[in-house]
Parts: sequence; C-alpha cells; structure tokens
Amino acid sequence: MEMLYALGSLLVLAGVGWATSARVVKQIERGVVFRLGRAQQELRRPGFTMIIPVVDRMKRVNVQVVTMPVPAQDGITRDNVTVRVDAVVYFKVMDPLRAVVQVQDYEFAISQVAQTSLRSIIGKSELDDLLSNREHLNEGLEVMLDNPAASWGVEIDRVEIKDVALPETMKRSMSRQAEAERERRSRIITADGEYQASQRLSEAAAAMASTPAALQLRLLQTMVEVAAEKNSTLVLPFPVEMLRYFEAIATGTPASPRNEALPRPEAAADGAIPNEHESS
Repeated sequence: MEMLYALGSLLVLAGVGWATSARVVKQIERGVVFRLGRAQQELRRPGFTMIIPVVDRMKRVNVQVVTMPVPAQDGITRDNVTVRVDAVVYFKVMDPLRAVVQVQDYEFAISQVAQTSLRSIIGKSELDDLLSNREHLNEGLEVMLDNPAASWGVEIDRVEIKDVALPETMKRSMSRQAEAERERRSRIITADGEYQASQRLSEAAAAMASTPAALQLRLLQTMVEVAAEKNSTLVLPFPVEMLRYFEAIATGTPASPRNEALPRPEAAADGAIPNEHESS
C-alpha cells in the first residue's frame, strides 16, 4: 500500500509539473524565455511548448501591427502660427527579443518619441505645408521615429498626420484671403472679356466704316430688336452733322466745321477787352 501511495504521489507531482511547464503560444505572438534571469536566443514559435518549472519564465510579445494614436500637440509653425496637430503611428515588432530586453516598455517609448517628433515637425514646417504637403511631413516623421525604434526591434510601418486645428482668427483670415482671391480672378476674367469685346468692336467698326450700308443695316436691326419687346417708345440716334446742315439751310449761312464752332480763347480774350483807340 505504501508503494501505491508513493506511486500516486509521484503521478500527481508529475501532472502538476507538466501543467506548470506547459505553455501555448498564439499565432500572433512569440515567446521570449528567461532562464534563471537570462534571455534565451531561441524564440518559442506558435503552438504548444514546454518550459522548466521554477527555472524558466516566458514573456509573450505581440507581433501584429499596432495602431497607436498620438495625442494632439500644440506648437508654433515656422511662420508663427499656433496650431494643434494630432497623428497616428502604425508599427510592429520585428525582433521580440530586442523589444523585451533593450527597452522597458516599447509601446510607451514609441508614444513618447512620436509626440516629441510631431512637435519638432510642427516647429520646422510652415502652415501651408501642414495643410497641403502632408505626405512629405509624414515621411519626415517616419524617419525620425524609425531611427530609435530600429534599435528596439520595432519597425515603423506608417505615420500619418490626422488633423490640423487652427485658431478661429486664422480661419477667418484664410476665408477672407480665399474670397479676395476669387474676386481678383473674377475681375481679371471680366477685364479680359471686355478687352476681347473691344477688339471685336474695333474690327466691326472698321468693317462698317469701309461699307456705309452696313451701319444702316445695323440700325434697322436694332429697330427690329427694340420693336420685338413691345415698347411704346422708340429712340433712334440722329447725326449732329445733319442738324447743322438743316440749320445752315434755314439761316442761309454755310455750316461751320466742328472745330470752328467754338471761339478760340485768344479771340475771346481780345474781344473782352476793348481797345483804347476804338473807345475814343
């Protein structure tokens, strides 16, 4: 009976030892084993594995891509504009052994480096770059994060700037600037259209001057267009030269040219002051 009790005790101890030494590593993990405090170079792959009870300790490391949001950082751009920028970092562990041994908490370390790098990028960039040239800034952020992360066994997959928050005064200034730019473009387009129209009118005037009948046809066409609107009043242009011709016929005096109609200033001045001999 004593032998049976001893054998049963040994079986129980063996079962307990097997239960404490058996480990299961998931597909998304890698196991780093510390034997008597020293890290083993061989990693435990996914599946069932065994460790030595009491002697070994195993730490699991996730090798999936981690999405880490970077808290919004306040900063002043190179052109002295206060902005608030946040970003997101995608990374994964490439060397689990270095990620466990070289740094205490690699996720916290990546977060701190990302925040300091984001503030540095804000200070080196201008506002226009933050708004329209984010791809170049994302590449710069990735390089700044990849330098320390490589020594920790971590690979930076991607870094992207999510949002750029501007002060309300800056938003109003930008809206006024955009409105002024649109107004400038509209005025340029209008002036260009008037210039082209003036060129066409000049060409049309030259064509009508060579053919006087064209002016009469244009006058008749204008009358038709005005009459089509059912107006009771019709206004027609009348040449001033024709009025002078009728006036000359009525008075019996020849019609004077246009430049001789007004008296010369010298003649008017002479006529305003009488000569002393004439007055005497």
